[in-house]
Amino acid sequence: MWQKHFKKFIFIFCALISIASFSQDTIRVGAGIDSLYREDQFYIGITYNLISSAPSGVRIRGLSGGIQGGFTRDMPINKRRNVAIAVGAGLAFDQFGQNLFIGESAMDNTIFRVLNEDEIDFSRNRFTMAIVEAPIQFRWRTSTSTESNFWRIYAGFRVGYAFYYRSTFKQPNNNVNQTKIPEFDPLRLSATLSFGFSTFNFYGSYSINPFFKDAFTVNGEAVDFRTIKIGLMFYIL
Repeated sequence: MWQKHFKKFIFIFCALISIASFSQDTIRVGAGIDSLYREDQFYIGITYNLISSAPSGVRIRGLSGGIQGGFTRDMPINKRRNVAIAVGAGLAFDQFGQNLFIGESAMDNTIFRVLNEDEIDFSRNRFTMAIVEAPIQFRWRTSTSTESNFWRIYAGFRVGYAFYYRSTFKQPNNNVNQTKIPEFDPLRLSATLSFGFSTFNFYGSYSINPFFKDAFTVNGEAVDFRTIKIGLMFYIL
């Protein structure tokens, strides 16, 4: 079920990228300057997900990336209408390939163990989650109501809720899947920044809160697992 929805999202993402490649190169139709224009936008983005503040020895291994999309409502706050506040809603899918094993003991306690790849043979160790989120941005741009190619800087934060998450570990003759992790915090908060010109923009975000609360490895080290996401963001008017 998860793979089916993810493939659909990838298809829609690629289709929107094709639309975006020419949509912002077209001047809006209108006889004059619209003093009430807004930059309401659909957004789609793709990121490479890095791990930050993790226990010692934890590192990226395999596929670690994300894809996101949604809509923002623009609310200009100055007369020129090039400074604005925007709020929106969207979905994000993130995957972290790494070597932090998440399992469960016979007493139903969560196990966090940093895997030594020289000692343990495994083909996959991933943490995946799907998030419904609300971006909030402070926006500055050089746009006008008749010019759709412009510079922008959007800074803000996102409030999200992970409605799905899963930890997957695979090795010969052994598969471990965890979909119930009491220490996992589904409330996802992140600071964001995007900047660029026209359709293509650089994007980055940083987790404000860790993924797990009151979590420790088997060696007693705090699991302060966060992420830094870097990538590209595409805005479609």
